[in-house]
Amino acid sequence: MDFADWFNRRVAPTITRLGITPRSVTLEVRGRRSGRPIRLSISPARFEGQRYLVSLAGERGWVRNARAADGEAVLIHGRRVPVRLVEVPVEERAPILLAWVSERAFSRSPKRAARLYFGLEAPSLADMEARAAEYPVFAIQPRDE
Repeated sequence: MDFADWFNRRVAPTITRLGITPRSVTLEVRGRRSGRPIRLSISPARFEGQRYLVSLAGERGWVRNARAADGEAVLIHGRRVPVRLVEVPVEERAPILLAWVSERAFSRSPKRAARLYFGLEAPSLADMEARAAEYPVFAIQPRDE
């Protein structure tokens, strides 16, 4: 486990759970194998009034866990909010990815975020369309308990 993985699993969820970070939240989803809650810090994107979670590392554990849990998850940012994560079809992801780059929580530069996470010098809709299949995106919807 490298430093970024360690930080994202151990430190960042505690910081975001407390509501200290302005845009990041802690995602809690049931582990598909263990059944135990898995928590990680993640930065939602906003697009046309809807919030989304983007997996910048592609098919990661939280993505597989969210699918296995039928999208049932909890977002924590000072308080726990039960949500349903609904996967966005590939053909609808590009504008959401572009919105994520524009709002990146820890970067003041969309160009830097595009270069760092997508390998792009200048983010464009066409470039995001070409990469959309590599980045799972989930719409965040309310869930009744």
